[in-house]
Amino acid sequence: MREWDPRTAAATEITSLVALLNEVSAVDLPDDPLWQDGRMRDYLAVTMPGERKMMWLVEENEGDAARGVAPLGAGSIILLGDIGVIEILVHPKARRLRIGRALLTEQVRVALRKGFTTLGVEVAGATTAMDFYRAYGFTLAFTEIRSVLRLDTVDWFSLGDLAAGVGAGYQIEFYADGPPEHLITPYAAAKAEVRDDYDLGDLDLRPSSYEPERLLASLRTLAARGLQLYIVVAVQEKTGEVAGLTEVVVPAQRPGRADQYDTVVVPRHRGYGVGRAIKARMLFELRSAEPNLTEVQTWNAAVNEPLIKVNQELGFVADRQWLEYEGDVVELAASLGIS
Repeated sequence: MREWDPRTAAATEITSLVALLNEVSAVDLPDDPLWQDGRMRDYLAVTMPGERKMMWLVEENEGDAARGVAPLGAGSIILLGDIGVIEILVHPKARRLRIGRALLTEQVRVALRKGFTTLGVEVAGATTAMDFYRAYGFTLAFTEIRSVLRLDTVDWFSLGDLAAGVGAGYQIEFYADGPPEHLITPYAAAKAEVRDDYDLGDLDLRPSSYEPERLLASLRTLAARGLQLYIVVAVQEKTGEVAGLTEVVVPAQRPGRADQYDTVVVPRHRGYGVGRAIKARMLFELRSAEPNLTEVQTWNAAVNEPLIKVNQELGFVADRQWLEYEGDVVELAASLGIS
């Protein structure tokens, strides 16, 4: 095992990590599209301002990754806010060889040294990762449902009715690369208000953007990682408020499937068809902007019934649970024998 920096790694090592991602995905997420090497170095290396990322590779033979051979395992930790966010990948042929434990040990050592008290991790449901993290003392903190929409199944005529079905007094607007300057402050305010009103208890493992400067930093980070951002906003004409918004990114690393990052409707604007209209409009815009796109995936908390209903109307199909686990760093250190 060695510490590994994607910023300085040879191109063949980046290729080998893509191979590992696809070997893991073939077993754990067989219906997901394959990863590609387009801008993968940026995807792995770029973080939000103030965050630090460390990575490790485990090879069967020294230099395998440099020769383009998929490593046996890879792990990372991102130190952000008050939580360390980790990821562990183990090649299917190398599972149960304590590679995951070795990677977790290094992650816990870093968190302990840096004074972090909690580690968080996202886990796809119905995979062996669930048992792995529970075995070391991680506890389930939050559950979402991932849903996937295949664009070749969309009824575009019916979708047009949904896109137009917003109450009077709202303007639906589409932008690539993020909101224009005059909408930055109301856009961030809408996200902050919904977050405060509807705190679901998740661990906030992804970069948040609930104030203007953080939002701008988030937009720059997405672009630098090779993620093409598209947004649709509903603006109340009378006040200029952002009543609702939805964000989608199309990654250069998996251009066939888009990720719907966030969809929010401000409480006082609910009941006017805003959520349905902005998500439907987004699908029309994606069809034009990304002709090679075939699927869109999105996540919703099980308690977020209004958006789940909207997704069902649009044709999204529930795929699997997506779980957030958290672990106490001191307790993890003790279970791993780290002093």
